[in-house]
Amino acid sequence: MKKEIATMKIGWIGLGNMGIPMASNLLAADYKVAVWNRSPEKASPLLALGATLVPTVSQLVDQSDILFTMVSDDDAVKAVYSGPEGIFAAAAHGKLAIDMSTISPDTSRWIAGESKQAGLRFLDAPVSGSVGPAKEGTLVIMVGGDEADYKQAKPLLDKLGKAAIHLGPNGAGASAKLAINLLLGITVQGVAETLLFARSLGIGTDQMLNIISESAVGTPLIRGKAASILADDFPAAFALKHMAKDLRLATAAGVSTPLAESANASYRHALESGLGDLDLMAIIKHLEG
Repeated sequence: MKKEIATMKIGWIGLGNMGIPMASNLLAADYKVAVWNRSPEKASPLLALGATLVPTVSQLVDQSDILFTMVSDDDAVKAVYSGPEGIFAAAAHGKLAIDMSTISPDTSRWIAGESKQAGLRFLDAPVSGSVGPAKEGTLVIMVGGDEADYKQAKPLLDKLGKAAIHLGPNGAGASAKLAINLLLGITVQGVAETLLFARSLGIGTDQMLNIISESAVGTPLIRGKAASILADDFPAAFALKHMAKDLRLATAAGVSTPLAESANASYRHALESGLGDLDLMAIIKHLEG
């Protein structure tokens, strides 16, 4: 019989800008969390909150009931799961792994298939939202996988986000994430183009941002980027390089509409011009030349 979710021991792999606040929210909810990261020094904020640092993935798997992975891309996910010292090489039988990375649906389905062979249950559960919502626990979580596994994981996911939505079999969460990030990329590029067009006609950026905010197209996203735009300073809440990657994955998954093709090209060129580590709103710097 499965343990009740409240007694579950949690393992967390991946302590980037998103992983740290998300794991912090589980600690704040009184869950026992052990962590592993390629750069162990990044665990310091979590250790101060009561997390345990373990030296190997194998040890993390051994002492955890549920594993979360939140890493940068497809290659990193494959390394964490199927590498020589990864999750599949450990005693993972019967445990549940939840991957919250943004990767291709094909990779998610491949990991799910390999997990089944290893006796590991697997959910793909990427998130919509950047560092702020991760800290606040207001992410939107898109889940693919077995419904029973989703139900088991949901109390934990509810500590990480304001909505955890089961969308179907493995790969469905990853597919939905690419779709929502396509809209995000198009929206941010649209805001940038609007501001630059207005500026060319003599309308100040602060004035145009106020107009947008008060109009039907005003959104929390645009209002949240306003200060950064006005300061011409773009610290990464969601790095442009990640948007470029996500649009590349969406293109590989089959999107070929005019706006998608334009956004994919714009962010790719912005990445090539050296803007990758800035926030995705830095697309405005690329577009203004």
